[in-house]
Amino acid sequence: MRLATLKSDKPDGTLVIVSTDNSHYVSAGSIAPNLLTAIEEWATLESQLRRLADGLNAGDLNEAKSFDSSHASAPLPRSWQWLDGSAFPQHGHLMQQAYSLPPLDAGQPLMYQGLSDRFYGPSDAVPFASETDGIDFEGEFGVIVDAVPMGISAKNAMNHIKLIVQINDWSLRNFGPTEMKTGFGFVQAKPPCSMAGVALTPDELGEAWQDGRVHLPLRVDWNNKRFGEAQGHEMEYGFHEIIAHAAKTRDLVAGTIIGSGTVSNKNYADVGSSCISERRAIDMIEFGEIRTPFMSFGDSVRMEARSQTDAPLFGAIDQQVKQN
Repeated sequence: MRLATLKSDKPDGTLVIVSTDNSHYVSAGSIAPNLLTAIEEWATLESQLRRLADGLNAGDLNEAKSFDSSHASAPLPRSWQWLDGSAFPQHGHLMQQAYSLPPLDAGQPLMYQGLSDRFYGPSDAVPFASETDGIDFEGEFGVIVDAVPMGISAKNAMNHIKLIVQINDWSLRNFGPTEMKTGFGFVQAKPPCSMAGVALTPDELGEAWQDGRVHLPLRVDWNNKRFGEAQGHEMEYGFHEIIAHAAKTRDLVAGTIIGSGTVSNKNYADVGSSCISERRAIDMIEFGEIRTPFMSFGDSVRMEARSQTDAPLFGAIDQQVKQN
């Protein structure tokens, strides 16, 4: 099942069901006014949503309309909580090698809590205060969970993954080092994220969803040039393990969004990167100097993961950065 949110005069938008080829949609407002409500009441509402999806995909609904994911908002325009992991070890290894950092062997998933009161839609222009702040994109996969009880096991956490999403976790790199030294985590370095327009139930990915990981490449283009297409399966910890880590000492409220961190692969020389910061680290390793700048106003970034048969899934994030 595929879900999306259309922009409306309500901050949470309007919930719709999207067909399996992303070509049509039908309103799900009679079942739930928005996706946050649907997630909060998933156990009750899922069967109704799936019946509506079945009717749409069978061509039985005359009220179906053409769908363009670029016109959607983020599936969850806002939520209660956004937790971002850093589950791709190669990304950390490159940073350590480039900048002579001590190895970080935490023995558990890495995670920070970011702002969740807004998520940009897939085609929204993204405002920043200054080009000197180190504007960077980060291509990620993410999941949305229903209510997760404290102390859950990783095995049982898998059952709480209700939707899979595609995320651009924007970063302002020049604030990061100072904020990390404080020990209090990110604030200025982490503005709102962006999300592709379609959220998928895990079954929509078929064999591409295994072990709590998305086994697909995330294609990233910067200013219309291919920047990377790293695979999502090289996570050190699957999403179920990241969820269990986050819920070790507290419940997770329904609608919590959890990110994978920057998608990064061992064969980065072949597949490229999903963020500029990693490319700059590779510059240091290969050339002894940074040759790749951060983004400038007017730059664009496009991200899209497609199926193993090259069919659309989440839709594309295709955005331009602008001066606030």
